[in-house]
Amino acid sequence: MKHNEGFLALVNDAKSRVKEIGIEEYKKMPREGHLLIDVREDNEWAAGRAAGAIHLGKGIIERDIETKVPDKSATLVLYCGGGFRSALVADALTKMGYQNPISLDGGWRAWNEAGLAVEK
Repeated sequence: MKHNEGFLALVNDAKSRVKEIGIEEYKKMPREGHLLIDVREDNEWAAGRAAGAIHLGKGIIERDIETKVPDKSATLVLYCGGGFRSALVADALTKMGYQNPISLDGGWRAWNEAGLAVEK
């Protein structure tokens, strides 16, 4: 997907402040000890998602995260389609006091290319 210049500037600004990991680094993380959060749109989630993920779309995550994940020290691995929206969400969550949001670079695309488990 080709992204607009203004959107890319916003994403690059967020990426300058947030932690990002690639799919290979994610695969080395222990399965326990973090929450995997899908920040994609409802229709994207319905079409398929990473096994074990919870859904808090980018449009509502700031509103609902404190109810769903009150522990601001929790490790949150966020993914979207390619790692752009998840970087924006990680930046917003940091501003809300979350200490360990991580954006998964490559997102859903990288997840599938790596052959990791999915659910429908």
